Order: sequence, then structure tokens, then C-alpha cells
Amino acid sequence: ADGGDSELELVAVRHQPQELEQLLARTKFTKKELQALYRGFKNVSFWGGDGFWQNWGSPSPRCPPQECPSGLVDEESFKLIYSQFFPQGDASGYAHFLFDAFDADRNGVLCFQDFAVGLSVLLRGTVQQKLKWAFDLYDVNKDGYITKEEMLEIMTSIYDMMGRCTQPPPRDGAPAEHVELFFQKMDRNGDGVVTLEEFLETCQKDEDIMSSMQIFENVI
Repeated sequence: ADGGDSELELVAVRHQPQELEQLLARTKFTKKELQALYRGFKNVSFWGGDGFWQNWGSPSPRCPPQECPSGLVDEESFKLIYSQFFPQGDASGYAHFLFDAFDADRNGVLCFQDFAVGLSVLLRGTVQQKLKWAFDLYDVNKDGYITKEEMLEIMTSIYDMMGRCTQPPPRDGAPAEHVELFFQKMDRNGDGVVTLEEFLETCQKDEDIMSSMQIFENVI
């Protein structure tokens, strides 16, 4: 009976309801995983503590419960939640970009469907899918290209977020140097922007960039 109630709860998400079968088709999660993830999504305390991304299937709240009964999270709430993971730095900038990447329909709130689909890619997607997701993150204005300025915005926000935990502490110019190196490799035709094709091809052929992308995955 409890399983049936959980399924009904999942299907009855307020605001743009979506069938459970559709989510099963769009993600690589099982029905039970989606049910557990949805229950946790509504209780923001589920996101706190030492390792949501490692043990989301069996949450152990370690911060005061913040209920999201509507199944929606706005950007400010997302920033507050995400900052718990990086108390040594300023995570607000990166959280903003991450929120935009998850908010697929661009309506200013993160619904469970957006979150589940994005998380499925990050946790269980192919290398191609993860890189495509990373490209969309770096493509701040969503015009299909990454500029040097956009890449610098993201990289600076990551350095700000990591803060004092980086040893040795990065130099002030480190984000710009990082971006300059990346951009020289990625902008293969020298037109000042990086396309998805250039991004995918360069990342998959360059071990240094793929290693750096692991850093990116760790801060998700």
C-alpha cells in the first residue's frame, strides 16, 4: 500500500504534472529510486550533510528540515542549499549557473522533473551526455556557443566556491590562465567562440581537459 501511495504522490507533482512512466523513460532511475528521490526533493534537509550525491538513495538529514511541499525550488533556496557543501568559499555564483543548467524550461523554478533528468545525466549518463550537459552550463546565454567571457565566468565562480580548501591557494590570475589554455585548445578554427562539436571533440581527445572536467563533476 505504501508503494502505491508513493507512486501516486510522485505522479501528483503540482505544476506541470508528468507521468511516472515518462520519467522512467527519460532517466536511468528505477521507479523506487524516483520515488525516494522525489520524497527527498520535497524535503530540502535531504540535500544537506556529508554527501547528498553519494547517498541520495537513503537520505540522512543533518540540517533543519526545509519543506518544499510544492515540489518546486527557487534559485535563492537552491543557493542556500548548495552553499552548505562549500562553507569555505562563496558558492552563490556557481549555484546560479548550476540552477540555470537544471532549469530546463527556464521558468525560474526547479521542478522535480528538471532535477531528475539532469541528475540522471550527471550520475549515469554517457561521457557524451555529460559533456553536452557541461557545454550547456558554460553556454551562459544559451546561444549555442561558448565565449571566452562565459568560460571565465564559470571558472571564476568555481574558484570562488572552492575557496580556502584549495592547496596551494590559487593565484589571482589562475581562472583566466585556466580559461586561456582551454580556449586555445577548444577554439579550433580561431573564430572566438567554441561550438558544441569543438567542445566534444577537444574534451574527448585531451587528457588534461578531461581531468579538469573531473574537477567540474566533483563540484556538482
